[in-house]
Amino acid sequence: MNEKRLVIYPKDIMLITGKSERYSRYLLKRMKEHFNKLDHQYITITEMSSYLGLDPDEVSKTII
Repeated sequence: MNEKRLVIYPKDIMLITGKSERYSRYLLKRMKEHFNKLDHQYITITEMSSYLGLDPDEVSKTII
């Protein structure tokens, strides 16, 4: 069975951007502010792709 995740974690951002974990957490926080999300809410692959200007399909292939 092919499982696909919907949410993004700092480790995923590290893998995609090549940046440090600290910067990835900072970027995740900025995305939450941009999309008006609360601290307990997640950022999706689609939202991150939109924010960074990346193709969601390529991002999904990279993290899975």
